[in-house]
Amino acid sequence: MSLYADYLDEIETRKKTALNPKPIEDGALVGELVELIKDVSNDQRDTALKFFIYNTLPGTTSAATVKAAFLKDIILGAAEVAEITPTFALELLSHMKGGPSVDVLLDLALGADAAIAKNAAEVLKTQVFLYDADMARLKEAFEAGNAVAKDLLESYAAAEFFTKLPEIEEEIKVVTYVAGIGDISTDLLSPGNQAHSRADRELHGKCMISPAAQDEIKELQKANPDARVMLVAEKGTMGVGSSRMSGVNNVALWTGKPASPYVPFVNIAPVVAGTNGISPIFLTTVGVTGGIGIDLQNWAKKKDANGNTVKDENGDPVLEQLYSVETGTVLTINTKTKKLYNGDKELVDISSSLTPQKVEFIKAGGSYAIVFGKKLQNFAAATLGQKLVSAYAPSREVSHKGQGLTAVEKIFNKNAVGIEEGAVLHAGSDVRVEVNIVGSQDTTGLMTAQELESMAATTISPIVDGAYQSGCHTASVWDFKAQENIPKLMSFMNKFGLITARDPKGEYHAMTDVIHKVLNDITVDDWAIIIGGDSHTRMSKGVAFGADSGTVALALATGEATMPIPESVKVTFKGSMAEHMDFRDVVHATQLQMLKQFGDNVFQGRIIEVHIGTLLADQAFTFTDWTAEMKAKASICISEDDTLVKSLEIAKHRIQIMIDKGMDNEKGVLKGLIAIADKRIGEIQSGEKPALTPDANAKYFAEVVVDLDQIIEPMIADPDVNNEDVSKRYTHDTIRPVSYYKGERKVDLGFIGSCMVHKGDMQIVSKMLKNLEKETGTVEFKAPLVVAAPTYNIIDELKEDGDWAVLQKYSGFEFDDAAPKNTARTEYENILYLERPGCNLCMGNQEKAAKGDTVLATSTRLFQGRVVEDSSEKKGESLLASTPVVVLSAVLGRTPTLDEYLKAVEGIDLTKFAPPLQKPLDAKSIQF
Repeated sequence: MSLYADYLDEIETRKKTALNPKPIEDGALVGELVELIKDVSNDQRDTALKFFIYNTLPGTTSAATVKAAFLKDIILGAAEVAEITPTFALELLSHMKGGPSVDVLLDLALGADAAIAKNAAEVLKTQVFLYDADMARLKEAFEAGNAVAKDLLESYAAAEFFTKLPEIEEEIKVVTYVAGIGDISTDLLSPGNQAHSRADRELHGKCMISPAAQDEIKELQKANPDARVMLVAEKGTMGVGSSRMSGVNNVALWTGKPASPYVPFVNIAPVVAGTNGISPIFLTTVGVTGGIGIDLQNWAKKKDANGNTVKDENGDPVLEQLYSVETGTVLTINTKTKKLYNGDKELVDISSSLTPQKVEFIKAGGSYAIVFGKKLQNFAAATLGQKLVSAYAPSREVSHKGQGLTAVEKIFNKNAVGIEEGAVLHAGSDVRVEVNIVGSQDTTGLMTAQELESMAATTISPIVDGAYQSGCHTASVWDFKAQENIPKLMSFMNKFGLITARDPKGEYHAMTDVIHKVLNDITVDDWAIIIGGDSHTRMSKGVAFGADSGTVALALATGEATMPIPESVKVTFKGSMAEHMDFRDVVHATQLQMLKQFGDNVFQGRIIEVHIGTLLADQAFTFTDWTAEMKAKASICISEDDTLVKSLEIAKHRIQIMIDKGMDNEKGVLKGLIAIADKRIGEIQSGEKPALTPDANAKYFAEVVVDLDQIIEPMIADPDVNNEDVSKRYTHDTIRPVSYYKGERKVDLGFIGSCMVHKGDMQIVSKMLKNLEKETGTVEFKAPLVVAAPTYNIIDELKEDGDWAVLQKYSGFEFDDAAPKNTARTEYENILYLERPGCNLCMGNQEKAAKGDTVLATSTRLFQGRVVEDSSEKKGESLLASTPVVVLSAVLGRTPTLDEYLKAVEGIDLTKFAPPLQKPLDAKSIQF
């Protein structure tokens, strides 16, 4: 009983931090519990029984396998436990969500004992997590004349597992809790520096917002026992910044309801709201848990007597409150009228929160059950030879005769599942689509593994072309948390069928390449759909969607995703780019000019279709990556044929490097990707299927034209941490020219890294350092400069070109994979740090700048506490700029003047860009 003794010791340790016993996932430990339960005289029996019933994880964990087997013995009479009757054993099986529990239920339902078979079948009728092997057993039994199998199939064909569920409440009372003013980052709900604990839901829940906020939420619950607490982003958007299933899990843990009485710390059905709604990725995650996300629209732009927007002295619109949602306000969600009320007073229409599909998620306790339920109903009807009569709300199909397709509409139509042949769908349609590429990253990967286990998945869907598990978010520090979590994660994902950054067998060098860069390389088709466990899943080929760990798990298990086709905003360019400007400045200018043109962020929740033309995939990724911070749903690059071919050739080369390192698996996934790339290159070069373009008569929500002639000096995205209007802090909307700072803004640390940089950025660093040395005779840093290349292949190429040797010459620290750092750096010298490839400061879960620092970075994260935390004396701030601006600022210890910048970049070939030449667009796209 050594495992049980260890578990009791762990319980005592957790008690010291007010934690309950950790849920059990180890089958060997459950085996010891079973032995204790059988020993009726053992003084630990009652405790072991409680752990067995209430603290054992379901799904495909080894613990669930042992638990299901023992429950089977009880039902068959092979074991007797007074506290677990056969009826109760069946109830426990019904809460175990597939895998070994379904296997046991099928054994019983298809077995010889008619009474047991009948009872097991009744439980099976409530289950939806059946996989191909389970359905094959059922079909075989039906074809052999088994009456129970026929009864089960008839129930499944009628979708009784869904139709017999209770309808959702007509009125849902909520009490508001304002979690913050302005945009609320998911870092507030699930801080990046607590990523290591995400798989331990109770422990991770303690990091949500603050202990004081948690106490306030509990007090609201006590004062309003008949209401659910609704978290609110006042004058902002809820859940910006990343996908964070852990953020939704935390909100549900504090404000939701238990998914099952027999599964601890798994809560569902949170209610969240924002003045400007919910971030698209976060809203998807809310749907995974059967929650509700509300667009409050409780503040509006003030209008004068002539209907014009009133502006303040800064030129910003003045907002006026339409209704209050201050903490403690009791409101009512009416799911029938689809309105939000305060008493009898109607406040706002919330029909977008209660679409037929979202109502189904709420009824079923989450979107997974709907996805699996539809598949199961289809299977049953087909097996019985019946016409499918769907129990679910019909998918919304929007089709406008004579209207062309945007790029995203083309991709969705091409990959759509379950639509009538010849149907052409436009934005607003609900679509089930096949997913080509899936990415899992390492700080959400453990939760993805848990989700896969909970939905009883054991292997990757055969229709997925390729999937990758990264190690980049924990690359900076190989501490005890990483050493405990990452090998376990890599082993699980490798066995599941993914290409993994680390080889569980240790046969190839551990890769910590930034996941987005790897996914950008392994995406080898511009018509592909990509799902990745991070908001920066934004490829420059195909269309990619950042997603929560649950949606990633669903894509891995089923090869599918379900979502509406988003509207698109077309972005084109005019004018010419000045020699001294970097493409990062074009990215900043796009946001700035868009806001000037429209006043509001027209990118939010939509696809940005950027006509990038001749910019290769690596450089174009700088734009697509940034679109996450523009709050866009995703982005698509429209490339010219030759450019796309060159990008695919680069991708092939990098995939081959992965193969040469030994990273391919038994199925030859990487080799298969090269074959897909070759096929696509052939189609483009032959003219059979040119690079993806929209139709000339496609309809866009808006069209943004970026004037390159207006970009005359480097630009900086400023978190504006001292803005009097709290709602305007820590957004990406404050874009300023470098001259605004008059060469006086002190810079405490420079950071060049994250997924926003490519090989060219590393070369710019090298050339600038050589320039500066030539001018002054030496290079001295007045602020630390942290450089983290995104991938190892970039470093290898820099070594071949000689640029890495230049960086080494000026560095005071260089990473060593043979002896990686095992503690995070807390103090920095005024030197150049060459850090390991990976996310580094941008992730903020391991390395951080010193508290209160002003950081100038190439990354995308300017949210409070992400890259740098506040000190007691000063707010930490992360300003975002191009690589040359960051290098020069670290050397100077301050932002440069325009003249200093021009001198420093003289003769350096910065990332160039020119608008693509206009050419006729393909108008025959609807015929694939």
